[in-house]
Amino acid sequence: MMDDFLFRAILGGVLLAVVCGPFGAFIVWRRMAFFGDMLAHTALLGVALGLLIGVDIRIGMIATCLVAALLLSYGQRQARIGSDTVLGMLAHSTLALGMVALAFVQGVAVDLMAYLFGDILAINTGDILLLAVGGAFAFCVLAWMWRPLLALTVSPEIAAAEGIPVERLRLVFMLLMALVIGMAIKIVGVLLITALLIVPAASARFFARTPEQMAIGAGLFGAASVLAGIALSWHVDTPAGPSIVISAAAIFILSAGFAPVMRKLTSGA
Repeated sequence: MMDDFLFRAILGGVLLAVVCGPFGAFIVWRRMAFFGDMLAHTALLGVALGLLIGVDIRIGMIATCLVAALLLSYGQRQARIGSDTVLGMLAHSTLALGMVALAFVQGVAVDLMAYLFGDILAINTGDILLLAVGGAFAFCVLAWMWRPLLALTVSPEIAAAEGIPVERLRLVFMLLMALVIGMAIKIVGVLLITALLIVPAASARFFARTPEQMAIGAGLFGAASVLAGIALSWHVDTPAGPSIVISAAAIFILSAGFAPVMRKLTSGA
């Protein structure tokens, strides 16, 4: 029989992968990988503030990610500062501030490696419940705004001309991303969460013919990466978070090699 902690790790990881699928697709389409990195770095500050203030670390991570998304949205409206500059300042400033704040945490043992690279085998029922509820909320909101967000991704100018509230849509998407990344930190960590978002989506891109197919494929490839990574960690005794990302990278390489063959077979038929 499967151990309880292993079952929770698989369930939590698959839940996260399914939620990350469509978000990762939009990150790939809109080339927002650095935005994901910024939010992940910000989450470490949430860990430190949660320990200092005495609140749940998960709440601290999600709250700081949401605040960072709001700050980025405001910074992007400033004509004199480029978006990449705002992202760089927020990413590295919050990461440094989080590291400094952790130095003031006393009386609590802080496993920094677990936050940097994740600790999926240590997730508990509360983590899974948070993933299920928060993930379902993010998934439903994204489904509701799917078509307008696709139009915005293709052409912001045309989307605005069609009456789509472009700025509001961008803000809502960034807040949803902040929620997802804040929930995901414990699974694969601050340094690796962006990889779990973009690598399965990049793999799915080889096979998808529609945006919906790519979103679904990203979730499936992400779930396969989680299962393969946990299996690798279990049998070879490697860190689970990095093992998941390595598995995702291996699936990407296989997809890149197999996709042309499949296209040839399909076209030949």
